[in-house]
Amino acid sequence: MKMYKKVMAAALAGVMTVSMSATAFAADDDGYILKATNEDSKSSDNDLVIAIEGSVSSMDPANIPDTNAISATRGVYETLVSFDENQELTGKLAESWEVSDDSLTYTFKLRQGVKFQDGTDFNAAAVKANYDRVVNKDNNLRQRRTFIVTNEDGSETPRVDSIETPDDYTLVIKLTQAWAPFINRLTQFCIISPAALEEYGNDIMNHPCGTGPYVCTEWEEGDHTSFERNDDYWGDKPGVDTVTIKEVPEAGARTAMLQTGEADFIYPTPSDQIEAIKGTDDVNILTTDSNIMRYVTLNMDLEQLSDVKVRQAMNYAIDKDAYIQLMYSGYGKPATSVVPSIIGGYEEQEAYTYDVDKAKELMKEAGYEDGFKLTLWGDNTTQEIKGMTFISQQLAQIGIEVDVQPMEPATVSDKIYVDKEDAEINMWYVNWSASDFTMDGSLRSLLYSTMCPPTSANTAYFNDADFDKDMDEGLATANEEDLQQMSWTTSEVNLLLDQLNSQVEIPIIPASYGVTRNVMNAFRAVVNDYDNARDTLFWYNKDINDEITRKLEDLGLYDN
Repeated sequence: MKMYKKVMAAALAGVMTVSMSATAFAADDDGYILKATNEDSKSSDNDLVIAIEGSVSSMDPANIPDTNAISATRGVYETLVSFDENQELTGKLAESWEVSDDSLTYTFKLRQGVKFQDGTDFNAAAVKANYDRVVNKDNNLRQRRTFIVTNEDGSETPRVDSIETPDDYTLVIKLTQAWAPFINRLTQFCIISPAALEEYGNDIMNHPCGTGPYVCTEWEEGDHTSFERNDDYWGDKPGVDTVTIKEVPEAGARTAMLQTGEADFIYPTPSDQIEAIKGTDDVNILTTDSNIMRYVTLNMDLEQLSDVKVRQAMNYAIDKDAYIQLMYSGYGKPATSVVPSIIGGYEEQEAYTYDVDKAKELMKEAGYEDGFKLTLWGDNTTQEIKGMTFISQQLAQIGIEVDVQPMEPATVSDKIYVDKEDAEINMWYVNWSASDFTMDGSLRSLLYSTMCPPTSANTAYFNDADFDKDMDEGLATANEEDLQQMSWTTSEVNLLLDQLNSQVEIPIIPASYGVTRNVMNAFRAVVNDYDNARDTLFWYNKDINDEITRKLEDLGLYDN
């Protein structure tokens, strides 16, 4: 699930013309759809294998475009602060921090005695070196947009005024103006060995070197990523010797690996594979709410999609409940906002109903009674193709002929992140999850006017001055209460979202704005009980879903 998986809303849902034969499986109170009956099984080795649908596209934490890559890098790299299992901020490489009364100055006391995997000391200078690298425009790193604001006229405004290092273990960051999500965004700012950066520069993706519990021994994009335990890790030592993430796009193949013991954990677990897994007595399947949104983005620069009635029609033409049943056996929720319900500041908005007659009427009023043609881009995995086909069949009901074009994830990214005049995008079938759990993380990259490609992911080319203004004004605080409640957006921004939703000004096909997807994790019982798996690779699942930690406490989770 890539960063390309954008949260904002959308089009998801749809009735597949295929019969809805997917069986709904009930979860117990702890979220288990399937619980292993043989919990005495033991692993023959001290290695953990995870099979994933997507790709680990990079091992440079400052330049990663997808959640798989974010998750994989978290075994090697650490951040100043992180989230615990209750989504509360806690120190990681920073032991503590203070924020000034005016919300402009952040003072961090750093952890002492920590070394990078190449023996270099972790200190305040290392943090500053990483910041300087990220904001250097010549490096063209994705994370730069966290610290640099691109203005409408193309000029830039830095969020950070200065970084001071009064001693080796004190870091003082001064902002140009208060910015509520700042501390949350630091949960995504990984610290790389400055010595490794000096030696390898932007080729650091092939030479990962952090302070984390695992050392990356091999990264082969499109195939696998391998890790070994870091025996010199400053914290609790991992119990597992090695971790291997294998890229297995075909759902049935991942399931077979789990059943035979070739894989200990698979993600995601397709709902249509549950029946097959039920015959395996040492496998658990756990479902939990997630912060993942599924949607289809609509390029408003296209003549047809610039018409609000067309966008309304497309929303009415998609059956969200049918989509959730087909794709996830009911384990998902029609979205009622541009952001998932677990994000701070969420407020429910009125959802679009499934009404094909109304959709046809709107198409006629817009002058498109005979329909038109569009292309739909997405990844070439089993599930993505299935979902795109579903959307295509739904829109065909109102005369919109959709050419589904699945591609390798890297190809999709290359075609998406181009200058506006070179954009060929019509629609994009995608996900988004805000790893910092803020409204800003959910909205800015997808809706803010200056965040269009190649800067970021506003692939609808949405531009609304009121929205930009409310976002900017609402973020100008770091008051602790506001940070916890995110009340800076629950009024003005949500009111505006509600208005935009009713007008379908937000350029997405929503089933209200999309589908909030539950995460289903399938894992072998040996992962529960075998001591060698304790305190290990659920750092991989951290960014996918923190809820699992509460249900699998004996696994021990390394947070990001």
